[in-house]
Amino acid sequence: MFQRFYPGHWVDSAYEIDYNALYQSGIRGLIFDIDNTLVPHGADADDRAKILFAQLKAQGFHICLLSNNKEERVKRFNKDVHVNYIHKAGKPSVKNYIRAMELMNTDRSNTVFIGDQLFTDVYGANRAGIPSWLVKPMNPREEIQIVLKRYLERIVLYFYKRQIRKGKRAE
Repeated sequence: MFQRFYPGHWVDSAYEIDYNALYQSGIRGLIFDIDNTLVPHGADADDRAKILFAQLKAQGFHICLLSNNKEERVKRFNKDVHVNYIHKAGKPSVKNYIRAMELMNTDRSNTVFIGDQLFTDVYGANRAGIPSWLVKPMNPREEIQIVLKRYLERIVLYFYKRQIRKGKRAE
């Protein structure tokens, strides 16, 4: 019933993903959400984000930020990481996931999405046919509409974890 919202992978942090393994498996495009995925909501790129993006670009990854935020917020984060971005993305609409792949010259077979929300980030990636990595939100302080969605996410994640425990693949 909830499978459309299930992530392909679920990890604590975008900073613990084995990007070397992703690259070795043929992944060349990384689409990231920003808020509560890479930095706390509204924060600029911190040293950890700057180092991660420098390493990923040096390794040969193409990167695009995909955010439902206004351009000013996305530009402010991007000023220190210098990657492609799409603001007011309308996630979970598929359109801008596809646009992100076009900007990176990648496709569904060699792109993954990394984000912190099931109903926008993961659902949109799943609809677009892109493998998704769900990360735990970095900061519990969020806007009220996101707080309300987090309650619903707990229900979906309960069934996701149950499926994993039964030994079934999430994807």
